[in-house]
Amino acid sequence: MCTAAALNQINASYAQAVSAEPPGSISEILAQRSGEEMALNDRYLNPQMGRILRTLGFDKSWVGGEGAHLIDSDGERYLDLFGGYGVFAIGRNHPDAIAAVAEVMAAQTANMPQLGVTLLSGVLAEQLLARAPASVAAMVPANSGTEAVEAAIKLARAATGRARVLYAEHAFHGLTLGSLSLNGGREFREGFGPLLPGCEPVGFGDLDALARELARGDVAAFVVEPVQGKGVNLPPPDYLLAAQGLCHDAGALFVCDEVQTGIGRTGRFLALEHWGLEPDLICLAKALSGGLIPIGAVLASRAVFEKVFDRMERAVRHGSTFGGNDLAAAAALATLGVLEREDLVAHADRMGALLLELTLPLIERFEVVRDVRGLGLMWAIEFGPPAGAGARRLWELIEARQPGLFSQLVTVPLFHEHHILCQVAGHHMNVIKALPALTIQEPEVLHFAAALQETIAAAERYPSALARFGLRTGLRSVRATR
Repeated sequence: MCTAAALNQINASYAQAVSAEPPGSISEILAQRSGEEMALNDRYLNPQMGRILRTLGFDKSWVGGEGAHLIDSDGERYLDLFGGYGVFAIGRNHPDAIAAVAEVMAAQTANMPQLGVTLLSGVLAEQLLARAPASVAAMVPANSGTEAVEAAIKLARAATGRARVLYAEHAFHGLTLGSLSLNGGREFREGFGPLLPGCEPVGFGDLDALARELARGDVAAFVVEPVQGKGVNLPPPDYLLAAQGLCHDAGALFVCDEVQTGIGRTGRFLALEHWGLEPDLICLAKALSGGLIPIGAVLASRAVFEKVFDRMERAVRHGSTFGGNDLAAAAALATLGVLEREDLVAHADRMGALLLELTLPLIERFEVVRDVRGLGLMWAIEFGPPAGAGARRLWELIEARQPGLFSQLVTVPLFHEHHILCQVAGHHMNVIKALPALTIQEPEVLHFAAALQETIAAAERYPSALARFGLRTGLRSVRATR
Protein backbone atom coordinates (compact mmCIF):
# COMPACT_ATOMS: atom_id res chain seq x y z
CA MET A 1 0.00 0.00 0.00
CA CYS A 2 1.03 3.64 -0.30
CA THR A 3 3.42 4.93 2.34
CA ALA A 4 2.77 8.02 4.44
CA ALA A 5 5.48 9.79 2.48
CA ALA A 6 3.69 9.01 -0.77
CA LEU A 7 0.42 10.35 0.59
CA ASN A 8 2.20 13.49 1.77
CA GLN A 9 3.56 13.90 -1.74
CA ILE A 10 0.03 13.61 -3.13
CA ASN A 11 -1.25 16.13 -0.60
CA ALA A 12 1.57 18.52 -1.43
CA SER A 13 0.58 18.34 -5.07
CA TYR A 14 -2.81 19.84 -4.17
CA ALA A 15 -1.06 23.15 -3.64
CA GLN A 16 0.35 23.24 -7.15
CA ALA A 17 -1.00 25.99 -9.36
CA VAL A 18 -3.80 24.92 -11.66
CA SER A 19 -4.41 26.62 -14.95
CA ALA A 20 -7.58 28.70 -14.99
CA GLU A 21 -7.68 28.61 -18.77
CA PRO A 22 -10.91 27.18 -20.25
CA PRO A 23 -10.42 23.41 -20.69
CA GLY A 24 -11.57 23.29 -24.30
CA SER A 25 -14.25 21.10 -25.85
CA ILE A 26 -15.08 17.66 -24.49
CA SER A 27 -13.57 16.00 -27.57
CA GLU A 28 -10.37 17.98 -27.03
CA ILE A 29 -10.21 16.99 -23.37
CA LEU A 30 -10.74 13.32 -24.21
CA ALA A 31 -8.12 13.40 -26.95
CA GLN A 32 -5.46 15.48 -25.21
CA ARG A 33 -5.70 14.41 -21.57
CA SER A 34 -6.37 10.69 -21.83
CA GLY A 35 -4.22 8.84 -19.30
CA GLU A 36 -4.47 11.53 -16.60
CA GLU A 37 -7.42 9.87 -14.86
CA MET A 38 -5.54 8.42 -11.91
CA ALA A 39 -3.44 11.54 -11.33
CA LEU A 40 -6.54 13.75 -11.32
CA ASN A 41 -8.32 11.35 -8.99
CA ASP A 42 -5.39 11.35 -6.56
CA ARG A 43 -5.14 15.12 -6.61
CA TYR A 44 -8.79 16.15 -6.48
CA LEU A 45 -11.08 13.19 -5.81
CA ASN A 46 -10.32 10.04 -3.78
CA PRO A 47 -6.64 9.07 -3.40
CA GLN A 48 -7.55 6.11 -1.18
CA MET A 49 -9.49 4.63 -4.08
CA GLY A 50 -6.42 5.22 -6.23
CA ARG A 51 -4.37 3.18 -3.76
CA ILE A 52 -6.82 0.29 -3.97
CA LEU A 53 -6.89 0.30 -7.77
CA ARG A 54 -3.11 0.40 -8.09
CA THR A 55 -2.59 -2.33 -5.51
CA LEU A 56 -5.01 -4.70 -7.26
CA GLY A 57 -3.83 -3.70 -10.72
CA PHE A 58 -7.25 -2.35 -11.62
CA ASP A 59 -5.86 1.09 -12.53
CA LYS A 60 -6.79 0.87 -16.19
CA SER A 61 -7.40 3.86 -18.40
CA TRP A 62 -10.94 3.13 -19.55
CA VAL A 63 -11.77 4.80 -22.85
CA GLY A 64 -15.05 3.20 -23.89
CA GLY A 65 -17.95 0.94 -23.10
CA GLU A 66 -20.17 -1.16 -25.32
CA GLY A 67 -22.93 -3.53 -24.26
CA ALA A 68 -21.61 -5.83 -21.55
CA HIS A 69 -17.99 -4.70 -21.96
CA LEU A 70 -15.54 -2.02 -20.89
CA ILE A 71 -12.70 -1.07 -23.25
CA ASP A 72 -9.25 0.08 -22.08
CA SER A 73 -6.75 2.39 -23.75
CA ASP A 74 -5.07 -0.59 -25.45
CA GLY A 75 -8.35 -1.60 -27.07
CA GLU A 76 -8.73 -4.65 -24.81
CA ARG A 77 -12.32 -5.62 -23.95
CA TYR A 78 -13.30 -6.66 -20.42
CA LEU A 79 -16.53 -8.44 -19.56
CA ASP A 80 -18.11 -6.06 -17.03
CA LEU A 81 -19.95 -7.98 -14.32
CA PHE A 82 -19.85 -4.96 -12.03
CA GLY A 83 -22.23 -3.00 -14.25
CA GLY A 84 -21.63 0.33 -12.53
CA TYR A 85 -23.40 -1.13 -9.46
CA GLY A 86 -26.14 -2.42 -11.75
CA VAL A 87 -27.05 0.72 -13.69
CA PHE A 88 -26.16 -0.64 -17.14
CA ALA A 89 -29.03 -3.12 -17.49
CA ILE A 90 -29.49 -2.41 -21.21
CA GLY A 91 -25.72 -2.34 -21.74
CA ARG A 92 -23.29 0.55 -21.85
CA ASN A 93 -24.03 3.37 -24.29
CA HIS A 94 -27.13 1.86 -25.81
CA PRO A 95 -27.82 3.87 -28.99
CA ASP A 96 -31.56 4.17 -28.30
CA ALA A 97 -30.98 5.79 -24.89
CA ILE A 98 -28.34 8.12 -26.31
CA ALA A 99 -30.67 9.09 -29.16
CA ALA A 100 -33.50 9.88 -26.75
CA VAL A 101 -31.31 12.25 -24.74
CA ALA A 102 -30.07 13.88 -27.95
CA GLU A 103 -33.67 14.34 -29.13
CA VAL A 104 -34.60 16.18 -25.95
CA MET A 105 -31.59 18.47 -26.25
CA ALA A 106 -32.36 19.17 -29.91
CA ALA A 107 -36.00 19.91 -29.05
CA GLN A 108 -34.92 22.47 -26.44
CA THR A 109 -37.87 21.55 -24.24
CA ALA A 110 -39.15 23.81 -21.47
CA ASN A 111 -37.33 21.66 -18.94
CA MET A 112 -37.93 22.09 -15.20
CA PRO A 113 -40.26 25.11 -15.18
CA GLN A 114 -40.74 24.33 -11.45
CA LEU A 115 -43.91 26.43 -11.23
CA GLY A 116 -45.32 24.30 -13.99
CA VAL A 117 -45.23 20.74 -15.33
CA THR A 118 -43.77 19.10 -18.43
CA LEU A 119 -44.81 16.17 -20.57
CA LEU A 120 -42.03 13.56 -20.37
CA SER A 121 -42.05 13.05 -16.61
CA GLY A 122 -45.79 12.44 -16.73
CA VAL A 123 -45.44 9.92 -19.54
CA LEU A 124 -42.69 8.13 -17.59
CA ALA A 125 -44.95 7.93 -14.52
CA GLU A 126 -47.73 6.55 -16.72
CA GLN A 127 -45.44 3.88 -18.18
CA LEU A 128 -43.94 2.81 -14.84
CA LEU A 129 -47.31 2.54 -13.14
CA ALA A 130 -48.63 0.48 -16.05
CA ARG A 131 -45.90 -2.06 -15.28
CA ALA A 132 -46.28 -1.93 -11.49
CA PRO A 133 -48.80 -3.67 -9.22
CA ALA A 134 -52.22 -2.07 -8.81
CA SER A 135 -51.36 -1.08 -5.23
CA VAL A 136 -49.46 2.00 -6.49
CA ALA A 137 -50.97 4.85 -8.51
CA ALA A 138 -48.66 7.89 -8.37
CA MET A 139 -44.97 8.75 -8.80
CA VAL A 140 -42.67 11.03 -6.83
CA PRO A 141 -39.58 11.83 -8.98
CA ALA A 142 -36.05 11.63 -7.54
CA ASN A 143 -32.44 11.62 -8.73
CA SER A 144 -30.95 8.46 -7.20
CA GLY A 145 -31.69 5.36 -5.17
CA THR A 146 -30.74 6.90 -1.86
CA GLU A 147 -32.92 9.93 -2.63
CA ALA A 148 -35.84 7.62 -3.43
CA VAL A 149 -35.39 5.86 -0.07
CA GLU A 150 -35.20 9.21 1.72
CA ALA A 151 -38.49 10.19 0.03
CA ALA A 152 -40.09 6.89 1.07
CA ILE A 153 -39.16 7.52 4.72
CA LYS A 154 -40.73 10.98 4.59
CA LEU A 155 -43.87 9.79 2.82
CA ALA A 156 -44.34 6.93 5.28
CA ARG A 157 -44.01 9.16 8.32
CA ALA A 158 -46.30 11.84 6.91
CA ALA A 159 -48.95 9.35 5.76
CA THR A 160 -49.11 7.36 9.00
CA GLY A 161 -48.31 9.98 11.61
CA ARG A 162 -45.81 7.52 13.07
CA ALA A 163 -42.05 7.86 13.48
CA ARG A 164 -40.44 4.41 13.62
CA VAL A 165 -39.05 2.77 10.47
CA LEU A 166 -37.94 -0.86 10.41
CA TYR A 167 -35.36 -2.36 8.08
CA ALA A 168 -33.71 -5.76 7.66
CA GLU A 169 -30.29 -6.64 9.03
CA HIS A 170 -27.56 -6.61 6.34
CA ALA A 171 -29.66 -4.24 4.20
CA PHE A 172 -28.21 -1.58 1.94
CA HIS A 173 -30.56 1.33 1.20
CA GLY A 174 -28.09 4.13 0.44
CA LEU A 175 -25.49 6.39 1.99
CA THR A 176 -27.17 9.74 2.64
CA LEU A 177 -28.12 10.26 6.27
CA GLY A 178 -31.73 9.06 6.18
CA SER A 179 -31.12 5.98 4.06
CA LEU A 180 -27.87 5.33 5.95
CA SER A 181 -30.06 5.04 9.05
CA LEU A 182 -31.61 1.98 7.35
CA ASN A 183 -28.25 0.55 6.28
CA GLY A 184 -27.26 -2.67 7.99
CA GLY A 185 -23.54 -2.28 7.29
CA ARG A 186 -21.56 -1.11 10.32
CA GLU A 187 -18.68 -0.13 8.05
CA PHE A 188 -20.91 2.41 6.30
CA ARG A 189 -22.53 3.82 9.45
CA GLU A 190 -19.41 4.22 11.58
CA GLY A 191 -18.47 7.83 12.29
CA PHE A 192 -21.64 9.39 10.87
CA GLY A 193 -23.89 9.26 13.94
CA PRO A 194 -26.13 10.13 15.47
CA LEU A 195 -28.30 8.85 12.66
CA LEU A 196 -32.03 9.32 12.14
CA PRO A 197 -33.84 8.29 15.35
CA GLY A 198 -36.50 5.61 15.29
CA CYS A 199 -34.83 3.39 12.68
CA GLU A 200 -34.39 -0.17 13.94
CA PRO A 201 -33.35 -3.49 12.36
CA VAL A 202 -35.08 -6.86 12.34
CA GLY A 203 -33.62 -10.09 11.02
CA PHE A 204 -34.04 -10.68 7.29
CA GLY A 205 -36.53 -13.54 7.15
CA ASP A 206 -37.49 -13.27 10.83
CA LEU A 207 -41.26 -12.82 10.85
CA ASP A 208 -41.52 -13.18 14.63
CA ALA A 209 -39.14 -10.25 15.18
CA LEU A 210 -41.06 -8.15 12.66
CA ALA A 211 -44.38 -8.99 14.31
CA ARG A 212 -43.05 -8.03 17.76
CA GLU A 213 -41.92 -4.62 16.54
CA LEU A 214 -45.13 -3.96 14.61
CA ALA A 215 -47.21 -4.87 17.66
CA ARG A 216 -45.96 -1.74 19.41
CA GLY A 217 -48.25 0.24 17.12
CA ASP A 218 -45.79 3.02 16.29
CA VAL A 219 -44.16 1.75 13.08
CA ALA A 220 -44.58 3.92 10.00
CA ALA A 221 -43.01 1.46 7.54
CA PHE A 222 -40.96 -1.65 7.00
CA VAL A 223 -38.45 -1.03 4.18
CA VAL A 224 -37.01 -4.16 2.57
CA GLU A 225 -35.07 -5.21 -0.52
CA PRO A 226 -36.78 -8.23 -2.14
CA VAL A 227 -33.25 -9.60 -2.64
CA GLN A 228 -30.57 -8.01 -0.48
CA GLY A 229 -28.00 -6.35 -2.69
CA LYS A 230 -24.84 -6.58 -0.57
CA GLY A 231 -24.64 -10.38 -0.48
CA VAL A 232 -27.41 -11.32 -2.92
CA ASN A 233 -29.37 -12.78 0.00
CA LEU A 234 -32.65 -14.33 -1.13
CA PRO A 235 -35.66 -14.30 1.22
CA PRO A 236 -37.30 -17.46 2.58
CA PRO A 237 -40.13 -18.48 0.21
CA ASP A 238 -43.11 -17.12 2.17
CA TYR A 239 -41.35 -14.29 4.01
CA LEU A 240 -42.11 -11.21 1.92
CA LEU A 241 -45.81 -11.92 1.38
CA ALA A 242 -46.24 -12.66 5.10
CA ALA A 243 -44.29 -9.49 6.02
CA GLN A 244 -46.58 -7.45 3.79
CA GLY A 245 -49.61 -8.90 5.57
CA LEU A 246 -48.16 -8.18 9.01
CA CYS A 247 -47.50 -4.57 8.02
CA HIS A 248 -51.00 -3.99 6.73
CA ASP A 249 -52.58 -5.61 9.80
CA ALA A 250 -50.54 -3.25 12.01
CA GLY A 251 -51.31 -0.09 10.01
CA ALA A 252 -47.69 0.20 8.80
CA LEU A 253 -46.61 0.71 5.19
CA PHE A 254 -44.83 -2.06 3.29
CA VAL A 255 -42.00 -0.55 1.20
CA CYS A 256 -40.06 -2.46 -1.46
CA ASP A 257 -36.63 -1.06 -2.28
CA GLU A 258 -36.27 -2.13 -5.93
CA VAL A 259 -33.36 0.22 -6.63
CA GLN A 260 -31.09 -2.69 -7.54
CA THR A 261 -33.57 -5.52 -8.12
CA GLY A 262 -35.93 -3.61 -10.42
CA ILE A 263 -35.95 -2.89 -14.18
CA GLY A 264 -35.59 -6.52 -15.25
CA ARG A 265 -32.62 -7.49 -13.09
CA THR A 266 -34.15 -10.62 -11.55
CA GLY A 267 -35.95 -11.88 -14.65
CA ARG A 268 -39.11 -9.87 -13.87
CA PHE A 269 -39.64 -6.17 -14.46
CA LEU A 270 -39.85 -5.79 -10.68
CA ALA A 271 -38.53 -8.47 -8.35
CA LEU A 272 -41.69 -8.22 -6.23
CA GLU A 273 -43.52 -10.04 -9.05
CA HIS A 274 -41.83 -13.30 -8.00
CA TRP A 275 -43.94 -13.23 -4.82
CA GLY A 276 -47.05 -11.37 -6.00
CA LEU A 277 -46.43 -8.42 -3.67
CA GLU A 278 -48.50 -5.24 -3.62
CA PRO A 279 -46.46 -2.68 -1.66
CA ASP A 280 -47.56 0.76 -0.55
CA LEU A 281 -44.31 2.29 -1.83
CA ILE A 282 -41.75 1.09 -4.40
CA CYS A 283 -38.31 2.71 -4.75
CA LEU A 284 -36.68 2.70 -8.21
CA ALA A 285 -33.40 4.10 -9.62
CA LYS A 286 -30.10 2.71 -10.98
CA ALA A 287 -30.91 1.01 -14.32
CA LEU A 288 -33.99 3.13 -15.02
CA SER A 289 -32.16 5.61 -17.30
CA GLY A 290 -29.87 3.12 -19.04
CA GLY A 291 -26.94 4.39 -16.99
CA LEU A 292 -26.94 7.79 -18.75
CA ILE A 293 -28.65 10.26 -16.40
CA PRO A 294 -29.06 10.19 -12.60
CA ILE A 295 -32.65 9.17 -11.85
CA GLY A 296 -34.88 7.83 -9.12
CA ALA A 297 -38.57 7.48 -8.36
CA VAL A 298 -40.97 6.39 -5.67
CA LEU A 299 -44.20 4.75 -6.79
CA ALA A 300 -46.84 5.36 -4.12
CA SER A 301 -50.35 4.20 -3.38
CA ARG A 302 -53.08 6.75 -3.98
CA ALA A 303 -53.93 6.66 -0.26
CA VAL A 304 -50.36 7.49 0.77
CA PHE A 305 -50.00 10.20 -1.86
CA GLU A 306 -53.24 11.94 -0.90
CA LYS A 307 -52.36 11.91 2.79
CA VAL A 308 -49.00 13.57 2.14
CA PHE A 309 -50.03 16.09 -0.52
CA ASP A 310 -53.46 16.72 0.97
CA ARG A 311 -54.00 20.42 0.20
CA MET A 312 -52.60 23.18 -1.99
CA GLU A 313 -50.17 24.63 0.55
CA ARG A 314 -48.62 21.15 0.86
CA ALA A 315 -48.09 20.63 -2.85
CA VAL A 316 -44.35 21.23 -2.52
CA ARG A 317 -43.70 19.71 0.90
CA HIS A 318 -41.40 17.21 -0.78
CA GLY A 319 -39.52 17.56 -4.05
CA SER A 320 -36.12 17.76 -5.73
CA THR A 321 -34.74 20.45 -8.02
CA PHE A 322 -33.72 18.06 -10.79
CA GLY A 323 -36.31 15.37 -10.03
CA GLY A 324 -38.35 14.53 -13.12
CA ASN A 325 -36.14 16.47 -15.53
CA ASP A 326 -36.67 15.87 -19.24
CA LEU A 327 -33.25 14.32 -19.93
CA ALA A 328 -33.69 11.64 -17.25
CA ALA A 329 -37.29 10.98 -18.26
CA ALA A 330 -36.34 10.60 -21.92
CA ALA A 331 -33.51 8.17 -21.11
CA ALA A 332 -35.88 6.18 -18.88
CA LEU A 333 -38.58 6.00 -21.54
CA ALA A 334 -35.98 4.78 -24.04
CA THR A 335 -34.78 2.17 -21.53
CA LEU A 336 -38.30 0.84 -21.11
CA GLY A 337 -38.57 0.62 -24.88
CA VAL A 338 -35.30 -1.30 -25.18
CA LEU A 339 -36.40 -3.77 -22.49
CA GLU A 340 -39.57 -4.48 -24.47
CA ARG A 341 -38.14 -4.58 -28.01
CA GLU A 342 -35.14 -6.73 -27.09
CA ASP A 343 -37.15 -8.91 -24.67
CA LEU A 344 -34.44 -8.35 -22.07
CA VAL A 345 -36.48 -9.29 -19.00
CA ALA A 346 -37.09 -12.81 -20.30
CA HIS A 347 -33.50 -12.93 -21.57
CA ALA A 348 -32.24 -12.07 -18.07
CA ASP A 349 -34.33 -14.93 -16.68
CA ARG A 350 -32.81 -17.39 -19.18
CA MET A 351 -29.21 -16.22 -18.78
CA GLY A 352 -29.56 -16.20 -14.99
CA ALA A 353 -30.84 -19.78 -15.03
CA LEU A 354 -27.90 -20.79 -17.24
CA LEU A 355 -25.40 -19.09 -14.94
CA LEU A 356 -26.82 -20.93 -11.91
CA GLU A 357 -26.82 -24.23 -13.80
CA LEU A 358 -23.14 -23.79 -14.66
CA THR A 359 -21.99 -22.61 -11.23
CA LEU A 360 -24.07 -24.58 -8.70
CA PRO A 361 -21.85 -27.67 -9.24
CA LEU A 362 -18.91 -25.65 -7.84
CA ILE A 363 -20.35 -26.27 -4.35
CA GLU A 364 -19.62 -29.99 -4.68
CA ARG A 365 -16.37 -29.56 -6.58
CA PHE A 366 -14.54 -27.15 -4.24
CA GLU A 367 -14.22 -27.23 -0.45
CA VAL A 368 -14.06 -23.45 -0.28
CA VAL A 369 -17.35 -22.83 -2.09
CA ARG A 370 -20.09 -22.54 0.53
CA ASP A 371 -22.99 -21.37 -1.63
CA VAL A 372 -23.99 -20.22 -5.09
CA ARG A 373 -27.20 -18.22 -5.35
CA GLY A 374 -29.03 -15.78 -7.54
CA LEU A 375 -32.23 -14.63 -9.15
CA GLY A 376 -32.12 -13.66 -12.80
CA LEU A 377 -28.88 -11.79 -13.47
CA MET A 378 -28.26 -10.97 -9.81
CA TRP A 379 -25.77 -13.68 -8.82
CA ALA A 380 -23.28 -14.45 -6.04
CA ILE A 381 -20.83 -17.09 -4.87
CA GLU A 382 -19.84 -17.40 -1.21
CA PHE A 383 -16.58 -18.87 0.10
CA GLY A 384 -15.64 -20.42 3.42
CA PRO A 385 -12.60 -22.07 5.04
CA PRO A 386 -11.29 -25.38 3.66
CA ALA A 387 -11.72 -28.59 5.65
CA GLY A 388 -8.07 -29.44 6.33
CA ALA A 389 -6.84 -28.36 9.76
CA GLY A 390 -3.69 -26.65 8.49
CA ALA A 391 -5.41 -24.88 5.61
CA ARG A 392 -8.25 -23.82 7.90
CA ARG A 393 -5.82 -22.33 10.44
CA LEU A 394 -4.06 -20.39 7.68
CA TRP A 395 -7.44 -19.17 6.37
CA GLU A 396 -8.53 -18.00 9.81
CA LEU A 397 -5.20 -16.29 10.46
CA ILE A 398 -5.26 -14.39 7.18
CA GLU A 399 -8.98 -13.54 7.34
CA ALA A 400 -8.54 -12.19 10.87
CA ARG A 401 -6.01 -9.70 9.52
CA GLN A 402 -7.68 -8.97 6.17
CA PRO A 403 -11.33 -10.11 5.95
CA GLY A 404 -12.49 -11.13 2.50
CA LEU A 405 -9.00 -11.84 1.20
CA PHE A 406 -9.94 -15.17 -0.40
CA SER A 407 -12.44 -13.42 -2.65
CA GLN A 408 -9.61 -11.19 -3.90
CA LEU A 409 -7.64 -14.35 -4.78
CA VAL A 410 -10.45 -14.95 -7.27
CA THR A 411 -11.43 -11.49 -8.50
CA VAL A 412 -7.87 -10.29 -9.20
CA PRO A 413 -6.90 -13.24 -11.46
CA LEU A 414 -10.30 -13.06 -13.15
CA PHE A 415 -9.46 -9.49 -14.10
CA HIS A 416 -5.83 -9.95 -15.16
CA GLU A 417 -5.97 -13.41 -16.72
CA HIS A 418 -9.51 -13.55 -18.10
CA HIS A 419 -10.49 -9.89 -18.62
CA ILE A 420 -13.52 -10.16 -16.32
CA LEU A 421 -14.42 -7.37 -13.89
CA CYS A 422 -16.52 -8.37 -10.88
CA GLN A 423 -16.85 -7.24 -7.27
CA VAL A 424 -16.45 -8.50 -3.75
CA ALA A 425 -19.95 -8.00 -2.39
CA GLY A 426 -19.10 -6.16 0.81
CA HIS A 427 -16.76 -5.52 3.70
CA HIS A 428 -15.90 -8.55 5.85
CA MET A 429 -17.61 -10.87 3.34
CA ASN A 430 -16.17 -13.64 1.22
CA VAL A 431 -18.84 -13.19 -1.42
CA ILE A 432 -18.31 -12.32 -5.08
CA LYS A 433 -21.24 -10.76 -6.88
CA ALA A 434 -22.16 -10.28 -10.53
CA LEU A 435 -24.59 -7.74 -12.02
CA PRO A 436 -23.97 -8.04 -15.76
CA ALA A 437 -25.84 -6.16 -18.43
CA LEU A 438 -29.10 -7.89 -19.26
CA THR A 439 -27.78 -7.99 -22.83
CA ILE A 440 -25.09 -10.53 -21.87
CA GLN A 441 -25.03 -13.47 -24.29
CA GLU A 442 -24.61 -17.19 -23.74
CA PRO A 443 -20.95 -17.35 -24.87
CA GLU A 444 -20.09 -14.66 -22.31
CA VAL A 445 -21.87 -16.57 -19.54
CA LEU A 446 -19.98 -19.71 -20.54
CA HIS A 447 -16.70 -17.78 -20.54
CA PHE A 448 -17.32 -16.45 -17.05
CA ALA A 449 -18.30 -19.85 -15.64
CA ALA A 450 -15.21 -21.55 -17.12
CA ALA A 451 -12.89 -18.77 -15.94
CA LEU A 452 -14.43 -18.87 -12.46
CA GLN A 453 -13.88 -22.61 -12.15
CA GLU A 454 -10.25 -22.29 -13.27
CA THR A 455 -9.60 -19.39 -10.91
CA ILE A 456 -11.17 -21.06 -7.87
CA ALA A 457 -9.15 -24.22 -8.54
CA ALA A 458 -5.95 -22.13 -8.40
CA ALA A 459 -7.11 -20.12 -5.36
CA GLU A 460 -8.01 -23.27 -3.42
CA ARG A 461 -4.33 -24.15 -3.39
CA TYR A 462 -4.29 -21.56 -0.66
CA PRO A 463 -0.61 -21.12 0.31
CA SER A 464 0.66 -20.90 -3.28
CA ALA A 465 -2.30 -18.71 -4.36
CA LEU A 466 -1.63 -16.42 -1.43
CA ALA A 467 2.04 -16.18 -2.36
CA ARG A 468 1.20 -15.30 -5.98
CA PHE A 469 -1.33 -12.71 -4.82
CA GLY A 470 1.14 -11.22 -2.35
CA LEU A 471 3.85 -10.96 -5.00
CA ARG A 472 1.49 -9.34 -7.50
CA THR A 473 -0.01 -6.83 -5.07
CA GLY A 474 3.32 -6.20 -3.38
CA LEU A 475 4.96 -5.18 -6.62
CA ARG A 476 1.99 -3.00 -7.47
CA SER A 477 2.08 -1.43 -4.02
CA VAL A 478 5.68 -0.44 -4.62
CA ARG A 479 4.62 1.15 -7.91
CA ALA A 480 1.72 2.88 -6.17
CA THR A 481 4.10 4.67 -3.78
CA ARG A 482 6.16 6.21 -6.56
